[in-house]
Amino acid sequence: MSAPTLTKDPAVKDRRPRRPRAGAPHLTDGGFGKSLRRNLTAHGFLIGAVICFAFFSWYPIVREFLLAFQKTEDGDVSWVGWDNFVTVWNDPAFGQAWRNTLWFTVLALLLGFVVPFVTALVINEFRHGQGYLRLLVYLPVMLPPTASVLLFKYLYDPGYGMFNEVLGVFGVPAQQWLQDPDTAMLSVVVASTWMNMGGATLIYLAALQGVPGELYEAAELDGAGLFRKVWHVTVPQTRLILLLMLLMQIIATMQVFIEPFLLTGGAGPEGSTTTVVYLIYQYAFNFNNYGAAAALGLLLLVLLAGFSAAYTRFNRDEQD
Repeated sequence: MSAPTLTKDPAVKDRRPRRPRAGAPHLTDGGFGKSLRRNLTAHGFLIGAVICFAFFSWYPIVREFLLAFQKTEDGDVSWVGWDNFVTVWNDPAFGQAWRNTLWFTVLALLLGFVVPFVTALVINEFRHGQGYLRLLVYLPVMLPPTASVLLFKYLYDPGYGMFNEVLGVFGVPAQQWLQDPDTAMLSVVVASTWMNMGGATLIYLAALQGVPGELYEAAELDGAGLFRKVWHVTVPQTRLILLLMLLMQIIATMQVFIEPFLLTGGAGPEGSTTTVVYLIYQYAFNFNNYGAAAALGLLLLVLLAGFSAAYTRFNRDEQD
């Protein structure tokens, strides 16, 4: 006899639990609520960051753009078109400020770009004590900028400064470091390099430690000396970091203000240390001409933005 077959009664519902479809929210175990709360939290943090960035970055940029075409007198705001730009352009200090800023940028790149890289190369050669050397190099960055600048102002003092004391040991007459137009800008660059080289040195050192040692061994087998190994191995392997740091340092040096302001009073002897940012400071807080200050700041913004865009385009074309 064959076993009886069981037929499914259509009136009886299937009581077996059904598996949820892929992507369907788990309403029974609270999965939908957890997902909603997680997304709300993430968007909350994102919205907070966007609001802070908009308030402290975008709003000042928009406000500066508007001020560049406005004039405020006795609380009354009026649109003046390009008058503020004409005022800035006709200022005798305008050209001098740009020349001094470009000169500071060139000197700062010669020292502030090369010295940290060479320092990183030297530290990278040490097998032991790299942690102490990194700390020693980074210490000036941890000091308040004002304290560092005042320290160099003491060292530059023509009467009892340490720099002149060292020169006196070798029979060299004392120098008027900050009072001489020929040496004032160079003195400012030296102080700025000492203050800011720590961060760049650590970045270069991290890039150097990522270079494979086999490349140096192959270069040594080919008879390459120290300079050739640096030029043909180190520089190509750290090229992206070098280019990025070059861009960042140009942007930073074009906005120099603290060092010349505290060391030479801003303008310096015969205006030798007057920079664009210091001229903006003069317009805003000495002449109460916020429109001219905004116009000059907008010119600096456009110049740096154009340089950054050109650099990015050039770097992208080379990578392609």
